[in-house]
Amino acid sequence: QHRPPFDSSDFPKFRHRVGEQGMEKVLALSVKLHPGAEKEPEVQIDPTVQEKAITFPTDIKLQKKIIEKCRAIAKREGILLRQSYKRSLKALMLAQRNGQHPKRRKKANAARRKIKTIAGRLVRELNRKLVAPVKAYYQEQLTLFERVLNQKRHDKNKVYSLHAPEVCCIAKGKEHKPYEFGSKVSLVRGAGSGVITAITNFNTNIYDGHTLEPALAQSERIRTAIGGNRPKVAVVDRGCRGQKQISSTQICIPATPSKKATAYQKRKARRRFRQRAGIEPTISHVKHDHRMIRNFLNGEVGDAINALLAASAFNLKKRYNQIRVILNGKARLLFDLFYRWLNMCLNYQPKIAIRI
Repeated sequence: QHRPPFDSSDFPKFRHRVGEQGMEKVLALSVKLHPGAEKEPEVQIDPTVQEKAITFPTDIKLQKKIIEKCRAIAKREGILLRQSYKRSLKALMLAQRNGQHPKRRKKANAARRKIKTIAGRLVRELNRKLVAPVKAYYQEQLTLFERVLNQKRHDKNKVYSLHAPEVCCIAKGKEHKPYEFGSKVSLVRGAGSGVITAITNFNTNIYDGHTLEPALAQSERIRTAIGGNRPKVAVVDRGCRGQKQISSTQICIPATPSKKATAYQKRKARRRFRQRAGIEPTISHVKHDHRMIRNFLNGEVGDAINALLAASAFNLKKRYNQIRVILNGKARLLFDLFYRWLNMCLNYQPKIAIRI
């Protein structure tokens, strides 16, 4: 064929048809490629953030987008607005820049207030002029616009993006990145094999300790589907304080050892918690090598699917590297044997018997 048999818009439809449960089966198949990973008694769990493909949110950016979207709705439905604010919005956006400078602060604050006023004015005008059936079609968008305009600085569950309202603000205590905008992801990794057996997405800023139960439940589903069992021990960091036992799984959290602990028990615990840090580079590889660092898929389903596919890709790449090492070793052995045979042939000197 001289042209592709599919369109790029087919991929979102395919992803939604497969869904989160279908992607869990893909992850289960990638785990199955590593024999023994589904029966590992000890796992390591660590929550991280999967950032959404949005710009850094500010009130001015959201209000400017509301004005532009209101103009687009009015143009699409043939509504004549009292004023489009096209030129004045451009001047106000220039005026509000660098508002922290003492000489520009007063003018910038006035421009910001004016932009918010214009956005609210256009939303109210559309609510008045749209006829009932058309207004019902745009009601979800208009409600979102009003929610953005009414939200305050210290409100909870704020809207940070108009095209991705499910995004939440998550602070993980990073010095270089105090706030991340996206969804929280809990990753479960085998302590011995390093294979990812579960990766659960949360679209709320949930406490790290509350992510353990859903993550272990997903790990049990995936491992049981390929003949495994539920992990007996889960090693976590101090951010997951609060639970010592979830169902039949023991939760190990770093703590000061008791006075009755023997030297062997202390050494074993120290080694276990040092090994847990191995999950950090795994998270880094999943993000930077397998596209979880910035999620471009739409909606909450897209967040879950992107995380599951990234974990599946990590497991597949791990298995590919293992096969490559084996093949390289066999190829090296064959080359060595061939080299020795060739050397023997080149250095072979037949003995000539001379009779007198």
